[in-house]
Amino acid sequence: MSVAGRSVPAVAYDEALAERIRDLLVGEPELGEQKMFGGLAFLLGGNMAVCASREGGILVRVDPAEREHLLATTGAFPMVMGGRTMKGFLRVEADDLRTEEELAAWVGRGRGYARTLPPK
Repeated sequence: MSVAGRSVPAVAYDEALAERIRDLLVGEPELGEQKMFGGLAFLLGGNMAVCASREGGILVRVDPAEREHLLATTGAFPMVMGGRTMKGFLRVEADDLRTEEELAAWVGRGRGYARTLPPK
């Protein structure tokens, strides 16, 4: 991106949040990391479980059957990309991830659903 003739770096994901996620997933078999959606995604068996988002907070892969319940009972909201709602993903703001318990609950949801998918 260029501003007044100067190059300005794109906003990166929260590295401290990514490290917190990494700590929760340490020891998971077939754990991988990949830059996706402008952030850092954590993959299990090649399937994204959770992503430290460049917009702050996280993107979490969830069972589409649980999506409406999670939207109604948590502070999560739909993930929209390119004007399209991604049914199997939710966005969770950083303010809802302050404690390790809050983050662990969301990482656990993402981990649990990613493990139900066939490896890639």
